[in-house]
This record gives sequence, structure tokens and C-alpha cells, in this order.
Amino acid sequence: MGGITTLAEAPPPGWYDDGLDREEYNPIDENRFQRPSDSPLSTFSIDVDGASYSNVRRFINDSQRPPIDAVRIEELINYFTYDYPEPSGNRPFSINTEVSEAPWSDRRRLVQIGIQGKTIPTANLPDSNLVFLLDVSGSMDAPDKLPLLKSAIRLLVNELDEDDTVSIVVYAGAAGVVLEPTRGDEKDAILDAIEQLSAGGSTAGGAGIQLAYDLARSHFIDGGNNRIILATDGDFNVGTSSEGELIRLIEAQREDDIFLTVLGFGTGNLQDAKMEQLANHGNGNYAYIDNILEAKKVLVNEIGATLLTIAKDVKIQVEFNPAKVQAYRLVGYENRLLRDEEFNDDTRDAGELGAGHSVTALYEIIPVGTEPDVDLPSVDELRYQDSASSANSANSASLPDSEDPADLSATADSDELMWVKLRYKEPTGDVSQLIELPVTDRGVALDRSSDDFRFAAAVAMFGMVLRESDFAGTTTLDRVETLARAARGDDRDGYRSEFIRLVETYGLLDRRLDR
Repeated sequence: MGGITTLAEAPPPGWYDDGLDREEYNPIDENRFQRPSDSPLSTFSIDVDGASYSNVRRFINDSQRPPIDAVRIEELINYFTYDYPEPSGNRPFSINTEVSEAPWSDRRRLVQIGIQGKTIPTANLPDSNLVFLLDVSGSMDAPDKLPLLKSAIRLLVNELDEDDTVSIVVYAGAAGVVLEPTRGDEKDAILDAIEQLSAGGSTAGGAGIQLAYDLARSHFIDGGNNRIILATDGDFNVGTSSEGELIRLIEAQREDDIFLTVLGFGTGNLQDAKMEQLANHGNGNYAYIDNILEAKKVLVNEIGATLLTIAKDVKIQVEFNPAKVQAYRLVGYENRLLRDEEFNDDTRDAGELGAGHSVTALYEIIPVGTEPDVDLPSVDELRYQDSASSANSANSASLPDSEDPADLSATADSDELMWVKLRYKEPTGDVSQLIELPVTDRGVALDRSSDDFRFAAAVAMFGMVLRESDFAGTTTLDRVETLARAARGDDRDGYRSEFIRLVETYGLLDRRLDR
């Protein structure tokens, strides 16, 4: 039997045959350690998506080992909410940092950077102009596709009111409007239009996207939430269908301040890579809906985060102090890395932050004076750098005050581990704003760190197990489970408890497959 493995086949560890299966994932080249002397800056776009976690959960609950490239560790971590403080003043989010031991290596420290978006009560959300762009092609004819999609959209419709507007565009062999803009309180008309949908034909996704944006523009609400909600398995095969073509089409639309939410459905031919990139390039977010409870999480419990963008083009840049940091590694975010110069480039697209969203990033640090437990990169001695440094010192009078060499030397001798900078724009803005703050390591032991720190670390460890990471150190599934249990905290919605059960389930599956 081809495709994704099942328990009965008992393949060797890490086996995954994507040649006979039509699910597509972008390859991930795991971030490696860098030396501050060679690479002093680390720059990336935030990622609020949780699609990878629910997709991985689908594989494990189906007694299958997830393909390695389906595991995006940052999305596993950011599937969960963290108890970061709400922002104060006029800023749309707070920035929080914490440093402690890396639980998978006693020679490494772990730095957590947490961003918390301002929470806006559902009653205070701005009016919405929503265009549902629904895939009704033949590939959607399965219980976990169109029927689940219809149930999910019904949940969202029940949250709307008379100030909201809903339109429905469908696409199969061609695209068409099945519901002209309709007030959100006319639920019978909206739900009846959804109920009438059936699957059949090929997939003209590009034509559907163009039609949906045209409809959204024609009923644009100034100061409102103007958004396309694309629900599909991503299997576009008619007209504009390649990932590159679709991305260019989406990029051409995003300047109109119409945001994009992508909801993925189904198994067997899930085009995860394509849907992730559409969301990334369309000022949007991407969720994978594997069951009705996940639909409720995304479209009801987290409706503000899903539908309302409070900051766009959010980028993070970290500068490491070589006096304190021997080497560093960003955990995850491989698909979100930026060139250092793009941090200050306001034309460079980056991630969007929704109301109430939290974003967490982790850096592994090997401190100066610590014997590394991994191979670190090295380069040959450089020929020109000493003379170049002297020339720069001679021209230091032309540098801004903040870049005076004496100031930089003083900073290197400080207790600062790293300097964090963050840029963001208002949802309809074109000019970014800058936030900066230092991070110091106060030597906090792991058992004295916060529940949020330890739980995020446990999720990262699980991701490294799934990815068969070179940097997993002493990680075992038992250690993941023990750490997660101790850091479960309040867990009002039960998502952390579900994670612990998922780790247990994978442990049983993993032992069976390794026989």
C-alpha cells in the first residue's frame, strides 16, 4: 500500500514515502548554531499559525508518523496560548523575555521571547466584510473535507450580527458567487446557501481568488475587518494553479488592506506548502481544521485573533553579545527567516498579529566559557577584517551616536545577553514603528522558571523528536511528558492536557514502529 504509513506496515524509523502520496510540504533545513562573531544578527518574521500542530495531531491520532517537513516547530509552540501580560498604553502588544536552562542540554541556555497581542472582546470587534471562498471541487468530496468545512463555516456565521456582511464565492471547474453580500443577522439565507453546496469538478482556485477579492473590494468597510476566508485542501489544478502564480496573485491584492485567512481541510492530497505560502504572502494566517473542535477553537474561541489584525509586517531582529554568547540557534521559523537588511525595509512583507494572539520564539544559547556539546561552525581567518576595522574606527565621527565604537565596546562588556528589536505597522499603515529592549541572563534554574517557559520548551522538545533533530540533546518522550505535566498550569481549555495525551500516544506508536 502506497502513501503514508500505518501501524500495520511497521516501517523503519522516520520512514515516509511522499512519492505515492499527494500531500505536499515545503522542505525545512533546520536552523543550525551560529557564532556572533560571524553572524551577529538573527532576523525573522513572526508566525502565528497553528496549522502544523493540528496537522501533526491528525497523523498521530490516525496512528501514523508525521512526515518530518510537516513539523514546523514554531507552529507547534504557537498553537498554545501563554499567560503573557496584556499590553499597556497605545502599543498593540507587549514584549516579554525569560532566560533559563535548556531542558535538553545542561550546557545550553534557553531564551524565550513572547509577544502578547491586545485582547479585544468579541462585542467590541469592528464590523466585518467577510468573503467566504469555498472549494467545492471533486477533491473535496470526503467527510473530512466539504462536510466538515460546511460545519465549520456555520459556527462562524453564528457569531456574526447585523453590522457584518457575508458573501460566498465557490470554485470548482469555474468560480461563481452563490451569495451576494448579505447582512450577518440574515442567518437563514447564509446557512441555506452553505447547505446547498456540493462537491464536483476540477479546481479553478486562481479564478476564485480573483473573484473573491473583487467582491471584497466592492463592499470594503473603512475601519472594518475586510477579509477573505479561503477554505480548501489546496488542490488547485485549473488556470492559475502553481504556487508561484498564486502567490503573485495574492501579493497583488494585499495592498488594498484586505486580509486573508486560509483554512485547510482533508487528508491524502493536502497541499500544505501552497496554503502556508498563500497565507504568508497575503497578510493572513493559516489553520488546519482536522475536526469540529478545532473549527470551534479557530472560528469561535479565538475569533478575534483569527479575524482581526492589530499589527502587520511584524519582524524581530536579535543582536547577540559576543562577550556572553559563544553560539546561538533559533528554534524553528526556518520558513520565516529574513535577510538582516530587510528588517529596516518597510516594503518587505512579514507576519500579522491578531487580537489576543500570542507569539513565542526560542533561542538556544551556548554561553562563552562553556564546552560546546555540538559542532560549531567555523570559517578561515579573514585577510582584510583587521584593516577594515581600523578604517571604520578612523571614520567613526560619521557614525550616529548610538553606533559610536566606544559605546559598542561598553555594551559588549555589560551583562546584556542580547538586544531585541521589533518592527511593526498599524493594520492599514505603511511606515513601521520600532521597539527595542535588552535581555540579560540572571541564572534562573529551570525549576524556577515560569510554567509558560517550561511548557513551550516541552513542545519544542516534542517537535525536535518528530523532526529527528540533530540538536535534541538528551530529549526523550518521557522527559517531554514530565516537563509538560509539571508546566500544565491552569489549562482552562484543556489544550495542554491534550498535548500530553498526544505525546503519550506518539510514544506508543513510536515503539510499535521501531520494532
